[in-house]
Amino acid sequence: MLITTKSGRVIEMPSDEEDERINAGIAADNDTYELSAVEFSQLKRVGRPVAEVTKARITIRVDKETLNVFKAKAETTGGNYQTLMNEALRKYAQHELAH
Repeated sequence: MLITTKSGRVIEMPSDEEDERINAGIAADNDTYELSAVEFSQLKRVGRPVAEVTKARITIRVDKETLNVFKAKAETTGGNYQTLMNEALRKYAQHELAH
């Protein structure tokens, strides 16, 4: 069975047989156990730590060629294209302020 999360991610849920095998594996493992409903309800979400410098969320239109340059650079460096664009804009702004 496939389900779709709020963010649009599609997840394939295990069949009843797969679920039984998973639960049998949990029961056989001394290092883990399945949480009770009460324990599960007491879990707290863990999120990103608050950054020292926060960024403003904006919407910007950029031509495809420019965007592709940053995406390609991010792919080769293992970075994030939005971070690269932010760095480029910061350098430009600092240069402008200096003149």
